Amino acid sequence: MKLFFAGVIIIALVFGAGAVTNYNHIEGLMSIPAAFQWLFANMMFSGSTLANLSNVLRLLWETILISIVSTTTAAVFAGVFAIMGSKLTAINPVVMYAAKLAASVSRNIPVVAWALILVISFGTNAATGFLALFFATFGFLVRAFIETIDEASGDTVEALKATGATYPQVIAKAVIPEAMPQMFSWVLFMIETNIRSATLVGLLTGTGIGYLFDLYYKQLNYEMVSLITLAIVIAVLIIEWISNLIRREIL
Repeated sequence: MKLFFAGVIIIALVFGAGAVTNYNHIEGLMSIPAAFQWLFANMMFSGSTLANLSNVLRLLWETILISIVSTTTAAVFAGVFAIMGSKLTAINPVVMYAAKLAASVSRNIPVVAWALILVISFGTNAATGFLALFFATFGFLVRAFIETIDEASGDTVEALKATGATYPQVIAKAVIPEAMPQMFSWVLFMIETNIRSATLVGLLTGTGIGYLFDLYYKQLNYEMVSLITLAIVIAVLIIEWISNLIRREIL
């Protein structure tokens, strides 16, 4: 009975939202075949388009590198703030709540908003994209690292404290060894996410593959748009595959 009423509520919310926004679900479903027909008619790239593949791959590689550098840099700072923000390893409550507050502010501002804010000060360059990804990643990783430290290191931390270990010894011998595999997994996850986000950030900052996508999209060159999209999808799938292999080894 609970499941039935839950289903009724969900259906009511779906159709209620459609009524408020003037969206017709039936018309939306009926338009899918026409959308795919237009897609295959306009976005199938030809051999001449492949001549620009080297430029696409160069900017895609630049986007991947910015994503990796911003994520790994944010992970270092997030690790420090997570140690200060965890209940097990916090120096004092004031520092703990200050670390959590900084992470919360950084996390709750979307990466697009960060890009728009930073582009005013730093202009349209790679540094703006790096900082936008850095701040958004930092906030997320602090929260993920705090939960990882709390779950993985509780018993070991208490045992070391009971034997009279110092604070640096507790961090070095208990927190880092036990939490590192899961923390590294979170870093890999954010690298995958940031490659997707970096494309959107590039639209706003005029850098990387996002800039190239925006350039050809405004020119209505759908063949190049299709090539760029395909390159991004393949790159993300390859990185996700590599990331999954690494996760299976460390977890």
